[in-house]
Amino acid sequence: MKSNIKNVFILFLSISLFSCNAFKYGEAETHSSNLTYGIVKSKIIKGETNQEEILRIFGSPNIITKNKSNNEVWSYNKMRVTKKGGSTYIFSQEKGSYSSSTTSFDLIISFPDDDIVNDYSVISTRF
Repeated sequence: MKSNIKNVFILFLSISLFSCNAFKYGEAETHSSNLTYGIVKSKIIKGETNQEEILRIFGSPNIITKNKSNNEVWSYNKMRVTKKGGSTYIFSQEKGSYSSSTTSFDLIISFPDDDIVNDYSVISTRF
């Protein structure tokens, strides 16, 4: 009986130590997205692309507003946070270093009354 308890304890301790050491922050999980500068440039044609096509390509916008010219404005945003670094646990003390960067991509499209793209802009930042 003592042998079984001892074996279970050793197994539990081994799993705990290995799992703590193996856990590292890597890049954030990425999902495939067609909200990229290349897709925007190749798919949106001012004066030709309509709202239905935009919905099919990019999906529903994050925000819909009106500008001072009373044109409908659709805003799309994609943000990704990348964490790098790792940690090691030594006697329950975490040791390690971490860094992160954030990438943001914004697409803003304006439509006059005829639902055809009037203008669009892309803003991409990284910090």
